[in-house]
Amino acid sequence: MYVQWLKSFSDKLHPRAWDFVQLIRLEKPIGIYLLLWPTLTALWIAGAGQPSIKNVIIFFIGVVLMRSAGCIINDFADRDFDGHVERTKARPLAGKRISSKEAFVFFFILLLICLLLAMCTNLATIYLSFGAVAVAATYPFMKRFTHYPQVVLGAAYSWGILMTFTAQEGFLPWYGWILFFANVAWTIGFDTYYAISDREDDLKIGIKSTAIAFGENDRLIIFILQSVNLIGFIVVGLYLNFNVYFYMGILVALLCFIWEYKSTTDSNPMGCFNAFLHNHWAGLAIFIGVIINYMVQ
Repeated sequence: MYVQWLKSFSDKLHPRAWDFVQLIRLEKPIGIYLLLWPTLTALWIAGAGQPSIKNVIIFFIGVVLMRSAGCIINDFADRDFDGHVERTKARPLAGKRISSKEAFVFFFILLLICLLLAMCTNLATIYLSFGAVAVAATYPFMKRFTHYPQVVLGAAYSWGILMTFTAQEGFLPWYGWILFFANVAWTIGFDTYYAISDREDDLKIGIKSTAIAFGENDRLIIFILQSVNLIGFIVVGLYLNFNVYFYMGILVALLCFIWEYKSTTDSNPMGCFNAFLHNHWAGLAIFIGVIINYMVQ
């Protein structure tokens, strides 16, 4: 329903609009969810349950735009490889429906808007925003040099957590770093599930990933990384005296991770891809737990 509406709306805007929608994966919002839930969770914690409406709007729009910009630079970096992978061969850049120049112009427009959003906060957040751009732009190219590009992706997906604290509080407390590294671990985990679905193609064309590095231990390592994520949240929850509703969210997230582990026993590519998609429910559960925690308090 959503994709049909988006396709119809974009076709009315311009004959080529759908190509640009696909370039930023707006028809596949899972990446937005996986970036949005931990960012909003951190913002709620930074604001002690009462973040400013301005910051909520800034970070919501910022998440959508930065994820979109990340998709563009990722497709640009992989434009010569995507055509050889079944799942990605129809992407606009790989299919030559959008030129590299057009993609770059769109990329910089999105970054400019993100900078304008950052300028609505404070100097510390503006400085951090440049780091966010640098990490996001670096990730796609790391797949040529290391089997651990997911670590860089984890930093990119977690950078907004640092920015929520500086935007809301004006400084970065130690537990902000705990949430950052906990989210890095979670991101490495769910993106490894994603990478497993492409592992055979990646081996053929020489792309590196944690799915290849972890080998037969992939699912176990993913579950350990997901557990590290939950431990990080528990440490923060104990320090801030969170109540039982927060830990109920943690429990739901744990059940999600167990389900993913159990449902991918044979590391089937489609099963692992579904596990990747399923991760956003864990992020949402923790976010809801944080919201209810502050509502009850």
